[in-house]
Amino acid sequence: MTEFIEGNLRIKFSDRMTVEKFDDQACHGLSHCMKAVDFIVNVPDEYIAFIELKNPDHPNAPEAEIERYIEKFSKDELDHDLCYKYRDTFLYQWASERLDWRPIKYWVIIALDRLTSGHLNNRADQLKRKIPLIGPKSGNWNRQIVNDCAVYNIETWRQYHPDILLEQVG
Repeated sequence: MTEFIEGNLRIKFSDRMTVEKFDDQACHGLSHCMKAVDFIVNVPDEYIAFIELKNPDHPNAPEAEIERYIEKFSKDELDHDLCYKYRDTFLYQWASERLDWRPIKYWVIIALDRLTSGHLNNRADQLKRKIPLIGPKSGNWNRQIVNDCAVYNIETWRQYHPDILLEQVG
């Protein structure tokens, strides 16, 4: 398994997956002008996933900071940043000729169990609209730029992705 620690979170990927810590300066190298998702996961013959991991409920987070984060999350104030992380990563991968026929999935994990399924589904719906999941009504696009977009907390992540372990540490 490939394992990474992000703050107080550990994420472990199965051996069938190739994982790149993409927002690392040594990997991405364009942080002065492009945003980056945390991880790019390649599952041969299946899909490519861009994963963004947010941890507002880290051990030193004051309660007021967590409440502000929930409010920003609920009011779609984080969508702009999340959309650009996806789009810039997509553009970087496209320009590097690393994208092929496989569907691309965008998974955002907000490590905050207080977010309800309604919160998570609403954010996913808004991101699908803003990235966008569906191209223009003119039908000019021959390919989607993202095939799936979902937002999870740790609990829902574990339900839908048991092959990628996510847990709090420390």
